[in-house]
Amino acid sequence: MICSKCSKEFNSAQPRAVNVAEHPELKAKIQDGTFFLHKCPYCASLELDNEDFLYHDPEAHLLIALSSRDLSSDGLEGYTCRLVSSVGDLLEKLKIFEAGLDDIAIEICKFVTMQDLGKDLQLRFYKMEGSDGEIILAYPEKGEMQMLEIGQRVYSDAVGILERTPELSRAASGLVKVDQNWLCGFFK
Repeated sequence: MICSKCSKEFNSAQPRAVNVAEHPELKAKIQDGTFFLHKCPYCASLELDNEDFLYHDPEAHLLIALSSRDLSSDGLEGYTCRLVSSVGDLLEKLKIFEAGLDDIAIEICKFVTMQDLGKDLQLRFYKMEGSDGEIILAYPEKGEMQMLEIGQRVYSDAVGILERTPELSRAASGLVKVDQNWLCGFFK
């Protein structure tokens, strides 16, 4: 890593791939993001490690690759495989899958919500809460994070769209970057 403050290079000493079944002690650190924060040994600046990383949860049949390169998912049949380009994207995918939700349906929810609001927002899945399973999306506005609650009905409608459009699921097989660009490109 190269420190953004002092420009000196240092090694984060973190593994570039983690199988959380073999290293369960790292799962919580990855999910809360602390795994990716490193202190520069020269100036003590806190740095975000956004380098290539592979998250593997064999029990959930989940593989998420943080990489700018196209990667193969050969041999991972039966897995949900996702390609992401930032730690934030990786953390969002983990939250979605940990909540038992489908990330394609969440992307549809984001799209529909932006259409309803008439705004182009950078919506992120934040959490699911309450007895009705309300979905909370977050987005930055005027330097602050705003929360937006969407009902379970919006998610159910998105799942319905997904069920009626099986080519969406087929297009998401393999190691694919499922995000708003992917979704919009699919419907062009």
